Formats: sequence, structure tokens, C-alpha cells
Amino acid sequence: MKAEYINPFLESARIVIEQVASIRPSTGQLGIKDVKFVEKYIWIQIGMTGQMEGDIVFGLHEEVALKVVSAMMGGFAITEMDEMSKSAISELGNMISGNASTMLYNQGVKVDITPPKLLHSANSAGFLPKKALTIPLIMEGIGELDIQVLIV
Repeated sequence: MKAEYINPFLESARIVIEQVASIRPSTGQLGIKDVKFVEKYIWIQIGMTGQMEGDIVFGLHEEVALKVVSAMMGGFAITEMDEMSKSAISELGNMISGNASTMLYNQGVKVDITPPKLLHSANSAGFLPKKALTIPLIMEGIGELDIQVLIV
């Protein structure tokens, strides 16, 4: 696993979050850890095919997801993860991944991404723990968004 695989996703996430939610996130510590799905988390899984195969998983606590969606909605308070909220947070993952795939293409790495898959609970995920390159984005006053790259 190469650390440079996560850089386009990190840079893209910072740009997209700043554009859609008017928040300038800071970067946490890069590391390798077991990705384990836990309850009360929202997981956005995006598959990649092409010169990079694997998944990108964005994880955030449900309360953080609600705050991010509220910011995306111009500050309108969102209090539950209804269909509109789930759609908005899925689209955030899609925009980050699409932008990152363009950055990768510009670096000579051709990848295609799959539509986002929203996983709302550990049980429904059917996901086995795997090692991932991970880095948190810290959004002041909101919380953290974990970016996890699982490249085969």
C-alpha cells in the first residue's frame, strides 16, 4: 500500500468539503489500521477499477454526518438521517471520489469509480475487517471524516 494513493482523496475531500459546506478541514495523522464497522456510523463505500483496484471508504459518526448535511444545506438544521440526508452524504462521497479520480487521471493513473454505497450499520455492511491506509479530516466544530483506502 502506497501513501500517495490517499493524497488525491485527501486533497479532493478538503476542496469539496470547503466548497459544499464552507468548512476548511485540517488533516489528522496518516496511519494503517483495521477498518472495522461500528454502530452509529455512516459509511460511504466507493469501488475503484482500472489501474487501482479496491475501495475508498468514508466513515463518519452519525452526528457528524448530520452536521455536514446541515452545512451542505446552508445551515438548515438536519436532525435525522432521512432519505434526503442519506442522498446528500452519499453525493459528498461521490463528489470527493470523482474529483480524486480526475486528479489520478492527470497523474497518469486511470481509474473508474462505482456509485456510492451507503452503509448505515455494521451488521448490514457485510464487510470483513481489512487493513487500510487511513487519514482523518478534522472539521472544526463538526467532527471527523475518516478517509480509508483499501487498494488490492
